[in-house]
Order: sequence, then C-alpha cells, then structure tokens
Amino acid sequence: MSTGLDAVYDELKRLQKEGLDRVYINDSTASLLKPIEPKVIPVKHISAQDTAALADLIDKPTPRAEPAKPTISVVEIEPLPEAPTIQLPDDAPIAQLKWLEESVQKCATCNERKNEDEQLVFGNGAIDADILFCGDAPGTDEAMSGLPFVGAAGQLLDKIIKAMGLDREKVYCTNLLKWRPKNDKPYGNRPPTQEEMAFCLPYLEAQIDIIQPKVIVALGNNTVGGLLGEETKRKFGSLRGQWDTFHDIPLMITFHPSYLQRNDTLKTKRMAWEDLLAVMGKVDLPISEKQQGYFLK
Repeated sequence: MSTGLDAVYDELKRLQKEGLDRVYINDSTASLLKPIEPKVIPVKHISAQDTAALADLIDKPTPRAEPAKPTISVVEIEPLPEAPTIQLPDDAPIAQLKWLEESVQKCATCNERKNEDEQLVFGNGAIDADILFCGDAPGTDEAMSGLPFVGAAGQLLDKIIKAMGLDREKVYCTNLLKWRPKNDKPYGNRPPTQEEMAFCLPYLEAQIDIIQPKVIVALGNNTVGGLLGEETKRKFGSLRGQWDTFHDIPLMITFHPSYLQRNDTLKTKRMAWEDLLAVMGKVDLPISEKQQGYFLK
C-alpha cells in the first residue's frame, strides 16, 4: 500500500511543479487515498486487585531507560565539480559538433554519473536547423539507445514536428543534461537537479553556438528552470506560451511531450499547438488553414 501511495504522491508533486492545479483519478487510485479504518481492540474486565496494582504503578512509575538513538547511515554523494569550459576549435560547424560530441563522451563526470549499462545522450538533427528542441534529461529509452527523444514522448514529438510540416532531420533535438539521472526508486525517471543541469549547460550552449538556430523550444518546467533559473520553475503556468530569450535567441516555452501524454485533453493539445504555431511564424514556415484549425472544437 505504501509503495502505491508513494508513487501517487511523487506524481502529484511533479504535476504541481508543471503548473497543473487539478487532476482526475480512477477508482483504483482513489482507493489508495481512503483512510484506513482503525482497529477496535476489546477491553478485558479488570479485577479490583489488578486495579489496585495499576494505581500503585501510576503513583510510583518505574524509571524508564532512555531509548537508544537510531543509527542513521548517511550516504555521501560527491558534489559536482565546476562546469566545464568549452573552447570550440576553429573549424567548420560539422567538425566542431563532432569535436563537442567526443568531448561529452569523454567527460569523466558525465560517465561517473550515468547509470551502468546506459549511454550518454548528446543530440542529433540538422546542423543548420532553424528550430532546436530542448528537453531536461534523457529517459530510459534514450539512455539505452544514446539518442534523444526516442521513447513514447519522442514518438509524440515526431508527430508534432510532422504536423508543423517538418521532420526530425530538419530540426535539432537535444537535452540539457547529457546523462539519465540516477533514481533510488525502481520506477520512473528522476528530474535533474539544478546543479546537474548547471554542470551540463556549457555543452548545450556550445551546441547552440554551432547550430545557431532561429528559435529554441524549451520543453517542460525543468528545462525552463535549467535555462532561465530555478525561480522560473514556479512560474511555468504564466511563462508557457510566452517568448523569452536565451543567448539572444528567441525562446518559446511549452509543454514537454510526456506532459501532453499524461494530459491528453483537447484544451491542452490546443495550448501546445498555439505555441508551435508561434514558432512556425517566427521561422517563416507556411501555415495552412488546416494547421490553424488543429485541436479546435
């Protein structure tokens, strides 16, 4: 029972951070939230002799020994070192990007932090892409393949890009963090910490310097916090759909595809699509009447 409640609690806290103020749950989940009925223990009859003995104990309580203090085992996690300083070689963009990817793959800190049998995830797509999609961290499917956005959320992103009249080869996709964060739970993915994202930020900045996209699309609450500062994570609901800038490049803030999977409503889809229509307009992509009408009632 406690495991189920832990999972519900963690999911609700994550949704709250993404700006959601209400959720709908099924009967099986609701049953976990019902209070447990207290057990009624029958009271046996106490004789007069027992009552007198009990009163004597109350008047003269037996001194109680101090309870032993629990031994707490603290696992010390080595703090992250300073973020790397990236000096790109004076070369063609394709050679620069190859050099940068090799630098990430050789990064001692990235390799120490990744899970066993998983890979670092650099990014892929067009080196001259007008649009760069950025998430927070790789998931399990991405870490196993070494490629960004290949799981269920990535498949939805593919559909979104196709609806924009493009394909994955015409855009660039990456994550702020280059490894999948280790999780102490047997299920789900752990969001990256602000410190983890700050360590990998120079790698993303170098990718952006090489590709020079016209627009960056920040996918989800954690990504916004990693790019614009932790305080913005608390304002995602008001920032979503708004333009900001990152390194003087227009930045559109919108939902992560995994959020759209969990909140599969017409309203949420339309909100995300309006964000992407704005992106299309910013890079001068043609917008048809059919595209204008997606996800309208």
